[in-house]
Amino acid sequence: MRFRTVAAVTGALALSLVTGCAQGAGSSADTVTYWLWDTNQLPAYQACAEDFEKQNPGLDVEISQLGWDDYWTKLTASFIAGTQPDVFTDHIQKFGQFADLQVLEPLDDLGIDDSDYQPGLAASWLGEDGRRYGVPKDWDTVALFYNEKMVKDAGLDAADLNDLAWNPEDGGTFEKAIARLTVDEQGRRGDEPGFDKDNVKVYGLATNGGGDGDGQTTWSHFAASAGWTYTGKERWGTEYRYDDDTFQSMIEWYFGLADKGYMAPFTDYSVSNQANTQVAAGTAATAFDGAWMLSTYDGFEGVDFGTAVTPAGPTGKRATMMNGLADSVSKDARNKAGALKWVKYLASEECQRTVGGYGIVFPATPDGTEAAVAAYEKKGIDVSAFTRPVEDKENFRTFSYPITNYAADVQALMRPAMQDVYGGGRPVSSLDETNDQINLILDQ
Repeated sequence: MRFRTVAAVTGALALSLVTGCAQGAGSSADTVTYWLWDTNQLPAYQACAEDFEKQNPGLDVEISQLGWDDYWTKLTASFIAGTQPDVFTDHIQKFGQFADLQVLEPLDDLGIDDSDYQPGLAASWLGEDGRRYGVPKDWDTVALFYNEKMVKDAGLDAADLNDLAWNPEDGGTFEKAIARLTVDEQGRRGDEPGFDKDNVKVYGLATNGGGDGDGQTTWSHFAASAGWTYTGKERWGTEYRYDDDTFQSMIEWYFGLADKGYMAPFTDYSVSNQANTQVAAGTAATAFDGAWMLSTYDGFEGVDFGTAVTPAGPTGKRATMMNGLADSVSKDARNKAGALKWVKYLASEECQRTVGGYGIVFPATPDGTEAAVAAYEKKGIDVSAFTRPVEDKENFRTFSYPITNYAADVQALMRPAMQDVYGGGRPVSSLDETNDQINLILDQ
């Protein structure tokens, strides 16, 4: 068995990975190259690779791990240079672009059955042509992380945070809770007389930036619980709806929390100071974040955290984006036969249970999810705020990233537009023009 892992980070080392993969074009036919970006998941997939190799003598898996930003830069460059991996971890936000570039191998012959995975995960990887280009890998939802001590000091508890509701008029009980958790430099809370919004010591809610065009861990759950959808179709919509009154009233209220001093200002957000960092530093009491961050929050020294479900909205339902990653095969994979075998194994119950047992992510199959929940419980981590939305369709709405063509262009336009509304003082109505520009691109 010849199992290898290649780690890559920023700068010259990441560049050398692409160079190394170019050399890999001459690799023996028994090697399957596989790329992923999450270092926390690397040990789990090493274990899957070892099992796969035992079952397939003569086939070896070579895993390369890169950081998120480098990953997509190098992956795109590899398709151009002909140095692409045989198999790679795919993101639904990037799927449309790769499908449009025709660099993905159809996977219809693998016999993937939607019913074998959590609802909706498999269907998200069907292209406009109806063919499958990804096999379900894992899933995540979003919940409210909170500092347990700060919540207790504010006179609140877990039951309070799991029973919050919001509306765009006065913010509902959610805004009241966030105000209560906010403390200025003089120790006055956001709901107390004399509160100084310009000199805040602890914000009730951390910031994850403007949210770009999807708002996954910022405003998406508010928008969805108000009944809004990104486009007019669940998948492959042709017109975005950022000009919708429901969306804009929600955005005006949400970013208005920063104007009131309850949410950290846009200037507090950076790549090195994301919401989780703000909670760890004690400058924010709560943060909306994804299930993939559970291990990160659990690792904070001196901070005990809890999680609560997202607040109910005007529709009466709670909502959360349910994102699901997949494994895709490059159309020009050097070892296509081996790549297809590896991808099918990655989506199997056997590998899914193995990954679940590491307690770092929720695998796509129900059994894999069950194994992950048990593993998290052994670590003392309650994950019910993330699993409840998947189990309780009566009270929760789950939804996907917007799946459309020209996703990169949409993000390129929405990122500065949302930042201008959040931190630049532009009116929310300015999104009308951005929406027109986006729909003009989609109409090409």
